[in-house]
Amino acid sequence: MDGVLKGIKVIEVAIYAFVPAAGAALADLGADVLKIEHPENPDPLRNIASYGINMPGTDGPMVLWEVMNRGKRSVGIDIRNPEGLEVLMSLVDEADVFLTNFMQPARAKLGIDADDIMKRNPRIIYGRGTGHGPAGPDANRPGFDALSYWARPGSAIAGMSNENSFPALMPGPAFGDIQSGMNLAGGILAALYQREKTGKGSVVDVSLLGSGMWAMAASTAGAYSRGTENIEQLDRTRAPNPIANIYRSSDSRYFIVGALEADRFWPGVCGVVNRPDLVEDPRFATGRDRAKNSEECVAILESEFEKMTLEQIATALEAAQCPWAAINPPIDPVEDKQALANNYIQMVECTDGSLPIVAAPVQINEQAPTLKRAPTHGEHTDEVLMEGGRSMDDLIELKVSGAIT
Repeated sequence: MDGVLKGIKVIEVAIYAFVPAAGAALADLGADVLKIEHPENPDPLRNIASYGINMPGTDGPMVLWEVMNRGKRSVGIDIRNPEGLEVLMSLVDEADVFLTNFMQPARAKLGIDADDIMKRNPRIIYGRGTGHGPAGPDANRPGFDALSYWARPGSAIAGMSNENSFPALMPGPAFGDIQSGMNLAGGILAALYQREKTGKGSVVDVSLLGSGMWAMAASTAGAYSRGTENIEQLDRTRAPNPIANIYRSSDSRYFIVGALEADRFWPGVCGVVNRPDLVEDPRFATGRDRAKNSEECVAILESEFEKMTLEQIATALEAAQCPWAAINPPIDPVEDKQALANNYIQMVECTDGSLPIVAAPVQINEQAPTLKRAPTHGEHTDEVLMEGGRSMDDLIELKVSGAIT
């Protein structure tokens, strides 16, 4: 599909993952995203290894680069060069959105702060991704998702198992960056809608800290209401509702039963584990009884589930119309029939091989985007600038001066 944002031009002056994730989401929706990279020092994400991905000596596509920059066009411009800055500003003249995660002192020094860009194009939407927000004592403090999104708002503590003595690490690379990027993309869309009504551009701010706090909003309010540092963390062995809990099958597969309406589903679960006698057991007669005797109830269910394969459990739970899900490793979505049916994940031919890329989780009129690979460094410089009216002679002069790739 062309996408609902066809005709929207986005200038991205950003590195690493947070704001580029927003650019990727906008590209998925059809925007023309021009990623501005220094001619000699491109986005460091092109060569980042993390969580055992793309370690030195391995082959194949650079995973984080491809995920965060699919569907964009790369334009090599040295914006520290006065001629290069003017090239950038000529692109700003025709743009709808400007995205950056450069810190304020760097933006001011380079001449790309909000006032600079909006003076040149008053209708532009200036999207600013920061670690901790534009105000306050930490406004110019560097931020990364493990620090600002995960650790500071409480996710690392809330994610601790009762069996662990240390807070939980993030479950994967760019976990908070990707969520925060989608938040920024959503803010950009709202600002574009506002511009349609007012004719004026605006500044959109999203921070890793704010996004992390949003993810933990219910826990923060809950801890405050309890007068404690944290909400009560669930213990699998003493789950308040034993049929909303994690169990293991005989073939060592983990799964979660999600029967939140405990009394409604209790007889069905008893049938699943071939223990109809539990229905009449006074220890487990009601949800309150099961909560009071949770440890015994969980132990019985655990023992019975471990006699069954996951396939047997799945068949029985489906027959009982009881909500449940297998707990899968991150590779499983690649072949998930439901995900594939909805085009949530697509195989994309990249420069050095193919990768399964997850699309932005938004579809309009049931239309999924067709994902494209991320660009090579400066791949589209000539193409983009010639679209803007520059001749080949102009480009040669700019290349000689070092203003562009």
